[in-house]
Amino acid sequence: MAPQRNTGAGAEAELPEYAGHYHLESCLGSGGMGVVHLARSTSGMKLAVKVVHAEFARDPEFRGRFRQEVAAARRVSGAFTAPVVDADPEAERPWMATLFIPGPTLSDHVKRNGPMDAAQLRRLMAGLAEALRDIHRVGVVHRDLKPSNVLLAEDGPKVIDFGISRPKDSELRTETGKLIGTPPFMAPEQFRRPREVGPAADIFALGSVLVHAATGRGPFDSDSPYVVAYQVVHDEPDLTGVPENLAPLVLRCLAKEPEDRPSPDELMRDLRSVAASYDTQAFIPAQRTADVADVPKPEPRKPERRSKKRVPRNAVVAAVALALVAGGALASVRLFEGSSGKDTGARGTSTGAAFAGWEADPVSADGGMPQCSYGPGKLVCAQPGLVYALDPSDGSLLWRHSVTRTLRNGPPVVSGGLVQPLTDQRRHLEALDPASGATRWQRDMPAYGGLRPAGGMLLLTGADGKVTGVDSSSGEMKWKRRIPGQSVPYFASFASVASFAPDQPAYATSISLDGSSTRVTAVDPGTGDVRWDARLKGALQPVGSADGSVYFLSVDSAEGTAKAVIRYTPESKTSRRVALPVPPVDARATVRGNVVYILAAGGSLEAVDMDARKRLWHVETSVSRGSAPVADADHVYVTTADGRLLAVDARTGAFLGQTRPRPGTNPAQVVAALTAPMVSDGRVYAAAPDGTVFAVDGRDPARW
Repeated sequence: MAPQRNTGAGAEAELPEYAGHYHLESCLGSGGMGVVHLARSTSGMKLAVKVVHAEFARDPEFRGRFRQEVAAARRVSGAFTAPVVDADPEAERPWMATLFIPGPTLSDHVKRNGPMDAAQLRRLMAGLAEALRDIHRVGVVHRDLKPSNVLLAEDGPKVIDFGISRPKDSELRTETGKLIGTPPFMAPEQFRRPREVGPAADIFALGSVLVHAATGRGPFDSDSPYVVAYQVVHDEPDLTGVPENLAPLVLRCLAKEPEDRPSPDELMRDLRSVAASYDTQAFIPAQRTADVADVPKPEPRKPERRSKKRVPRNAVVAAVALALVAGGALASVRLFEGSSGKDTGARGTSTGAAFAGWEADPVSADGGMPQCSYGPGKLVCAQPGLVYALDPSDGSLLWRHSVTRTLRNGPPVVSGGLVQPLTDQRRHLEALDPASGATRWQRDMPAYGGLRPAGGMLLLTGADGKVTGVDSSSGEMKWKRRIPGQSVPYFASFASVASFAPDQPAYATSISLDGSSTRVTAVDPGTGDVRWDARLKGALQPVGSADGSVYFLSVDSAEGTAKAVIRYTPESKTSRRVALPVPPVDARATVRGNVVYILAAGGSLEAVDMDARKRLWHVETSVSRGSAPVADADHVYVTTADGRLLAVDARTGAFLGQTRPRPGTNPAQVVAALTAPMVSDGRVYAAAPDGTVFAVDGRDPARW
């Protein structure tokens, strides 16, 4: 084979004839990272071999990224990807060999054949949803899903190119000169909240890919990556040309907030009801067809009669070990169809000073993970098509309210003494009586993209950047205005329902394009007036407030890691910064007093004392994916993706106990949003993927 020159990242030596034992026959493509070759093994098997450009091979950091790509590709099954056959990240020119998959990329297909028809789009969406489910279930987030990374094989789409940084592919830069992803297919959080980039970012990219397949353009289109970045974060997507029966699903994928997007399993479920004739034929109809199968719509979920018994087990307390639940069993709760809110069965009430706990199954087992809030004397939860309330003392069902509109991911809002279900119809608000579930008020509102409860108000952010303040208790619109210095403000607020503080401000943040600074604006929820405004150094994400100060994580926009904890005190206009020794990835944090507790992807949990300016402790919990941590005076609690509730000592980080796993009926299902535990009066409430809501005594985690 004649040697081939690299056409990618600048001039370099002639490409090798072999990578390991694989003969490189021809160039399939070249990009900012390297060259992909058609190759053959000694036995004659066709392979696609990626060889890294020489200039990147000399960069230790880039070699690390390439190792991560190889590891990620190996973790994912080959059903929806190109299986890794061999790799050598340590070679002089690092390379990776995958099975060669015949078929064009989606990008090439659309260029040659034009937009796909409705049937092809349905199959593409279903195939990509299956692929993302397979990818996410092993803890991998692609972060660069785009048409050129989707191969249209005969048996369905294959996702390729995992975790790649392409520093030469985009004009858009962060302060470090690197950008993870491709702007037209990146999610808003990849620009404004890098630490929150998780599986939902791939769902956003899927929506953008579907628009491209349907129209030949993206939902946010411009020649300038800076304009595209602004549109992704602030503007509504352009779905002109997307088939009407698919547009609502695509719009849900393109929701601005990660928790509002569906999971892959939810997408597949909803796709089955898009058309009566949901077919699974190949992308190339002339080559293969399949019989059309009628797939019934899911039966409506109803509260059903269920009872569970908890078996007491002895506790084994050991750091980062599986602790067996022990002591008194959690009393089961029977929930009957047609419950009117009265006593409906056995209750888990306390017979003495200790709280025995309880477990409840408010809807059928396949209802998914409940999304719950703790309201005034109630646990208020949402599952598909249903909002309901449980008695915190024993878990009995108090009322249920059917919701005809699709519920967004995330718990119901409890504000102004009422319950507001979150639906995907962003022109409508409804408030329920927490005592009965009856509708107290309904309002049609101007279209809004963000909603945040604060100080007895609902703050609605419109696509035009104006914010509307709605009184939570009456539904009355109190004010509408722009917030100075914030183009399209999305708010954070930190006053819990249990410690309701009407004078607590809401915080809007906007990070500069180069990530060097963040403008923070504190807004009075009742009037929309600005209480204070500051420009702080770094890309900051608010995580809590305490004693007149606001706490932030300083994030690396390129890496998605948290570099430091920042405390800003507006009264004195002073900042305090505590660097994190090992920057956590995709960190979630909470504040208790002067201590910030941080959980990272992979289970790293640490506590940072802002007064002492040091890290108090650090533990590895072995949690692959967890909720935001919650802390009381003595403990830190985390809910895991398999339904466990973990507790560690808030002062030392010592592992104290955990409940049994409560995974969903489908082990492959990835929960879109994990509800953080709720703590009140020494009791901890949590929800699990198997549909249960449960309560335990927070004072003695060793007996869980």
